[in-house]
Amino acid sequence: MDAKPWRERVREEERLLEQLRLLASESGTRRAEALREGVRELGSVAEVARDLGRSWNAVDKALKKQDRKTASSTDATTTE
Repeated sequence: MDAKPWRERVREEERLLEQLRLLASESGTRRAEALREGVRELGSVAEVARDLGRSWNAVDKALKKQDRKTASSTDATTTE
């Protein structure tokens, strides 16, 4: 059996990790949008949390994390 050299295996794993980071980021964006839709429908973060069986803090934290991510990407694209 001819095993791949370790450098090649490391590069492959790094590519996979980058793909996973991208997928997780995209998933977080979609999840936050769904949570925002829930807030619009139910009226509050607390109601969304109750409906999902999650803590208010967990839902709020997910939304704030996405807000920070959006703000930082917006700031990075502005020019002065």
